[in-house]
Amino acid sequence: MADRFRITLGQLNPTVGDIPGNAAKARAAWDEGKAAGADMVALPEMFIAGYNAQDLVSKPAFHTAAMQAVEALAVDCADGPALAIGCPWAEGAELFNAYLICKGGRIASRVLKHHLPNETVFDEVRIFDAGPLGGPYSVGNTRVGSPVCEDAWHSDVAETLQETGAEFLLVPNGSPYYRNKFETRLNHMVARVVETGLPVIYLNMVGGQDDQVFDGGSFALNPGGAMAMLLPAFDETVTHLDLERGPEGWRVLPGEMAHHPDEWEQDYRVMVTSLRDYCAKTGFSKVLLGMSGGVDSALVATIAADALGPDNVRCVMLPSEYTSGDSLEDAEACAKALGCRYDYVPIGETRAAVTSTLSPLFEGMDEGLTEENIQSRIRGLLLMALSNKFGEMLLTTGNKSEVAVGYATIYGDMAGGYNPIKDLYKTRVFETCRWRNANHRDWMMGNAGEVIPDRIITKPPSAELREDQKDSDSLPDYPELDALLDILVDQDGSIADCVAAGFDADVARKIEKLIYLSEYKRFQSAPGARLTKRAFWLDRRYPIVNRWRDLS
Repeated sequence: MADRFRITLGQLNPTVGDIPGNAAKARAAWDEGKAAGADMVALPEMFIAGYNAQDLVSKPAFHTAAMQAVEALAVDCADGPALAIGCPWAEGAELFNAYLICKGGRIASRVLKHHLPNETVFDEVRIFDAGPLGGPYSVGNTRVGSPVCEDAWHSDVAETLQETGAEFLLVPNGSPYYRNKFETRLNHMVARVVETGLPVIYLNMVGGQDDQVFDGGSFALNPGGAMAMLLPAFDETVTHLDLERGPEGWRVLPGEMAHHPDEWEQDYRVMVTSLRDYCAKTGFSKVLLGMSGGVDSALVATIAADALGPDNVRCVMLPSEYTSGDSLEDAEACAKALGCRYDYVPIGETRAAVTSTLSPLFEGMDEGLTEENIQSRIRGLLLMALSNKFGEMLLTTGNKSEVAVGYATIYGDMAGGYNPIKDLYKTRVFETCRWRNANHRDWMMGNAGEVIPDRIITKPPSAELREDQKDSDSLPDYPELDALLDILVDQDGSIADCVAAGFDADVARKIEKLIYLSEYKRFQSAPGARLTKRAFWLDRRYPIVNRWRDLS
């Protein structure tokens, strides 16, 4: 009986729908495993299709093509290690989230996911059928159990595998990031180790897909919960991991132990990765944004420079008569510190033309919000014209605080294709700017040092759409606003919860009303990087028409 088992782990970045490209990545990983003498090459959940593919998986032509691609891989990879790969799998009228084990030129085993997640960003109950509780599969004379992602978050699948002869657990995942998710995964996997007494190898994918970022950080645990391997967060890597059989069974031999970043670095890396992959996977190489001289656009410009390189980022200042001298100076200083292109496009003449056109209809009426929003919509129009002309994707720059309460102009500053800071509250925007000024990593393509001038971070926030305007004229100060939003949005709390936390009930009701009234804006807003379990998109789905209010 063999005393060593080598498994090659492909912590890789698939693209949803790119079946040939994903198959090529799988074959390249298999080649590396074969050259290293691996017994098995493992790839993450749903790798051939990409994840999270949502309803695309249900399309018969798509899942048939994915299945055929794995069958072709099995033939192509017959002379070497077993290949384990995630794939949608149809049997009769049923469709499964499957993990396929290819050996000897064919698909030798199929593991069908049993527990289908139906919360946050996942709708697997809607898409897939649940597979049965099954047993392990054989690779050589070793019996391997593979709870597929969610299956490993429940005790029954792992215990059934242990009871039916599994000698270690390989868990393929498509597990997207939210803040502190790694600790949650680790706690669940330690529980499986304790319950079964078996080593656990947790394999996650990396890369961005729409709003989600898969953050890697694959790891291996031995009985007792001791970590034997930790792969880098966010980085693609192919790693060879050895297990050794002793009197007490298989144990993972010590492997790579990567440094795991703190939550501030992880959040920033997610925003960079999400934008980088969103552009790469949709065909954009350049972006532009409106550079206001404020903290939000400065941070988005910095993220863009780190994601795509400064030469691929255009910062556009579109001043009106309300734009302060400080904002003009700060916007240009930030763009220059980043090394990005800086364009100056005043909106005065365009605004005058629009005002003249509308004046017969607006005669006798006071100026107000309409005129403020015209400025924002002129900027949106001009930025979209630049986007169309130069083939550069327009980025929006609204933070989560503004997105929550609708402090943004639809068809104006909300225009654009992606929003890297959509799930970042304003108070965290300030701290993230400070973090980036103090830190630089090799995965950042932008310049090191203080790229966001301190005055941008410290001056009072303002939309600058009227004289002496401040955000605090319309909203509570951001520490108070964000604390209320955390209760009402992130914790799904009530007005009573806000009052119990020390906030005024009328202020809490005003914020709740703004959240509900701006639902239609969010419905039409650009996607953005998901940082929390209550991001605005798939995590939180509310009706646009909604007259309910919390009267507690």
